[in-house]
Amino acid sequence: MRREATRRDVLDCIPKPCIAGSNPAEGAEFDGTGYFDAEDPAKSYLQLTIQAASIDTRNADRDGHLRGNDFFDMEQYPEITFSSTSVEQVDSENYRVTGDLTIKGVTKPVTVDFEYTGAAVDPYQNQRIGLEGKATINRKDWDVNWNAALEAGGVLVSEKVTLEFDVSAIRTADTA
Repeated sequence: MRREATRRDVLDCIPKPCIAGSNPAEGAEFDGTGYFDAEDPAKSYLQLTIQAASIDTRNADRDGHLRGNDFFDMEQYPEITFSSTSVEQVDSENYRVTGDLTIKGVTKPVTVDFEYTGAAVDPYQNQRIGLEGKATINRKDWDVNWNAALEAGGVLVSEKVTLEFDVSAIRTADTA
C-alpha cells in the first residue's frame, strides 16, 4: 500500500538499528520517537537512544571488548544517541535525515539517507510505515580508536562503520 503524498502522517517511530560491518552488531535495548509529516517533511524528526551495554554481536568476548574502554566505554558513556536536526524529501521514495550522533560523549553531524519501503495496517489495526536508512561514518571521529595489526598486514577493525536503520513507524492513538 502506498502512502498518500498529500496526507499528513504523525507517527511514533520504533527504530531497529544495526551497527554493521564484517561483524554486525545490534543495539538490543533502544528507545526511539519521531514525528513524520508527509506534507511538510521539514517538520519531521527522529530521536534514538541505544543502551551501549546492549550491543550484541553474538560473540560474548567481542561484546565485552566493545563495551569496554577500547570502544564504547559504556561505564562512562552508557548511551549512544541520534537526534535529527533536519529532514528533507529527496524524491517520492527517499528522505535525507541529518542529525547529531553522540558516541562516547562526542557529538558530530551525520546524514542518513532513508528509503520509504511501504505502508500497511497490521493485524492489530495499527497503521505503519517502513523506512530503511544507511550512513557510513569514521569511528575515529567519535574517539573509538582501538585497533590491532594483523600478521598478514592491515588492521583488524576498519575505521569505516556502516549504520543501518530499519524503522517501523506506528501511528499513535493520540495522533490518529
